[in-house]
Amino acid sequence: MTSDLETRVMRKVSLRIVPFIMLLYFIAFIDRVNIGFAALTMNKDLGFSPTVFGFGAGIFFLGYFLFEVPSNLILNKVGARIWIARVMITWGLVSACMAFVQGTTSFYSLRFLLGVAEAGFFPGIILYLSFWFPARRRAAVTALFMAAAPISTALGSPISGALMEMHGLFGLAGWQWMFLIEALPAVVLGVVVLFYLTDKPEKAKWLADDEREWLVGTMKAEQAAKGSAAAHSIWRGLADPRVLALSLVYFGTSAGLYTLGIWAPQIIKEFGLSSLQVGFLNAVPAILAVVAMVLWARHSDRTGERTWHVVGACLLAAAGLIFASAATTVVAVLFALALVNIGVSSSKPPLWSMPTIFLSGPAAAAGIATINSLGNLGGFVGPSMIGWIKDLTGSFQGGLYFVAGLLILSAVVTLLLARSSSKFVAAKPLNQH
Repeated sequence: MTSDLETRVMRKVSLRIVPFIMLLYFIAFIDRVNIGFAALTMNKDLGFSPTVFGFGAGIFFLGYFLFEVPSNLILNKVGARIWIARVMITWGLVSACMAFVQGTTSFYSLRFLLGVAEAGFFPGIILYLSFWFPARRRAAVTALFMAAAPISTALGSPISGALMEMHGLFGLAGWQWMFLIEALPAVVLGVVVLFYLTDKPEKAKWLADDEREWLVGTMKAEQAAKGSAAAHSIWRGLADPRVLALSLVYFGTSAGLYTLGIWAPQIIKEFGLSSLQVGFLNAVPAILAVVAMVLWARHSDRTGERTWHVVGACLLAAAGLIFASAATTVVAVLFALALVNIGVSSSKPPLWSMPTIFLSGPAAAAGIATINSLGNLGGFVGPSMIGWIKDLTGSFQGGLYFVAGLLILSAVVTLLLARSSSKFVAAKPLNQH
């Protein structure tokens, strides 16, 4: 049974940390994918083909890939407060510069630099949560944090659509206003992080003495319980076959997520809608995804099962992409995109609960960053292939099939991983201690 002290501590920690990091990820995700809305008019203004746009949108993840592991290791060394503040301020400044893109070279360069600036944010937060929440609670907490991605689509899409309507104000295009205005919160919140975030439970003055002692003791006991079974060194975290397998799983889910973020507005726009209408319609699938991913993660925590929660969600997303390729009405497309949103979003919390079960310390920092950096290359491959195939065929269909295949591969790899290493894919259920 859960003690009153544990309940009180977890409630305090959750209320202090989770809403704030959700807000940070909300802003991060908007700045990462608002390029999909900019494309509604920017591509024509600057003469970008689908291939150029897809490559430029995806090159973000090459910068992200190259600097992800070093960034997360620095965070583990200097603390989350200082490093996450640095990440947010620099990515906000680079995102604002996107308003002044003139052609292909500046487009590619700034998207690459945005990836460099943001590298380390997401895996840093995943690592940060492992300092504060026991493993049996981590999927549900991770789900709340990651719900900020579909929430940012749900709320950010209408905002981006509305900002696109500012076209011509003070001589700037709508997409330029969108980049400038949506970059500002990242810089402001980066400063707030310096004063608000607490690096580790030992420094949490906002907890009572007995609450702080319980949390510190619980997290230390969990680390000790891993014993020799856990990998601790940086190199073990980088080279562990399970880390590489989870990177491949995450590759497919990232391809699905950024196919939605970068191309969904243009898929919906094909039905002759305005930017504002696209913004509101693009929000609908994301709203459903928020509810589904939180319920799915809670079920995963309650049962202690991870594998099938990842597999089922990946297959649902793949089915949605296949259905989207054949949809001929706005309603059918929205239904298909809802399936993709729900599947991709729901796969991630149970997936991210796996690595910290078998990694700790510097290995956890390196392993989580490796999974995220290698996996997020799917965010380069998926959108780039869709652009290239659309240029080749004139249709989104082949590209959507390609990304669906990556998601099916993710499901297969998860099953193979579970068969070869069964003890790390299940956490202790919440009702057991």
